[in-house]
Amino acid sequence: MIQMFHVFKTFGGATKALEDITFQVAAGEFVFLTGPSGAGKTTLLRLLYAADRPDRGHIIVNGRNVTRMSRRLIPDLRRSIGMVFQDFKLLPTKTAFENVAFAQRVLEVPERLVRRRVAEILARVGLSHKKDALPQQLSGGEQQRVALARALVNEPALIVADEPTGNLDDALAEDIMTLFCEVNADGTTVLIATHDRQLVASVPARVLTLERGRLQGA
Repeated sequence: MIQMFHVFKTFGGATKALEDITFQVAAGEFVFLTGPSGAGKTTLLRLLYAADRPDRGHIIVNGRNVTRMSRRLIPDLRRSIGMVFQDFKLLPTKTAFENVAFAQRVLEVPERLVRRRVAEILARVGLSHKKDALPQQLSGGEQQRVALARALVNEPALIVADEPTGNLDDALAEDIMTLFCEVNADGTTVLIATHDRQLVASVPARVLTLERGRLQGA
């Protein structure tokens, strides 16, 4: 599902973000990427969905060589990856339903199928009753559930999450992690970047640790 081979990334020609990263994540795995702030976790995730390019090395995601991918193919890559962020990145003027539906409409899915699929996924994350609410009318936990629903609605093979519980209290974080585990149990590969050791300890999953841009265990 994910393969990185001797990946290097610097910024400004001097700051080493990642140095000689090699690891693999099998299809259907649940993996944590951990390490202190500034260790390179976000940079590594951004390389997976081609928001950044490595200086050296190769990156394979779901059989595709991201390193050599032309810009016109990047949107197609991202449709196979569900992305969840700490700050939710919801569209502030759109309802919960519309935020999730947006991911389907980009793919020009017929409207009747959009409505059915979005209703199903909102029910799965427990937010059917909030479908008409704007993001500012939702709690932090509810906003993250909408973000997760948006990531799941196109049935991606891979979910990538960057500090998805960073703005949530312990109880809400536990709820979100339960959803990630359910998704993984259905066969979706899950990679979560976090510096929260308690969160990592809550799920029996493989752990990769970054320190100063170097991978400590794979």
